[in-house]
Amino acid sequence: MKKARLTLADRRTNMKKYIIGPSMRFFFLVAGSIIWLGIWLTGFSNAHWVLYIPAVFFYFAVITGICPGLIISRLIFPESKTKTAT
Repeated sequence: MKKARLTLADRRTNMKKYIIGPSMRFFFLVAGSIIWLGIWLTGFSNAHWVLYIPAVFFYFAVITGICPGLIISRLIFPESKTKTAT
């Protein structure tokens, strides 16, 4: 059986749950800038390559509004359909 292909409107609707707001963009800008400052002060040749991953992810989130960390965490821990009242 063939899988139905998603239309462009369906893809946009699916991606809307990963879009972050302006306050989170600002937070990622500040956090990413601090990480890049630390890499620069340490020396680009001395900093380990793993430190570049969150710095690039933060700036990607600031520029596009899509947070890769949010996508990965929701794939690992999917939200339950039932919500409990507090």
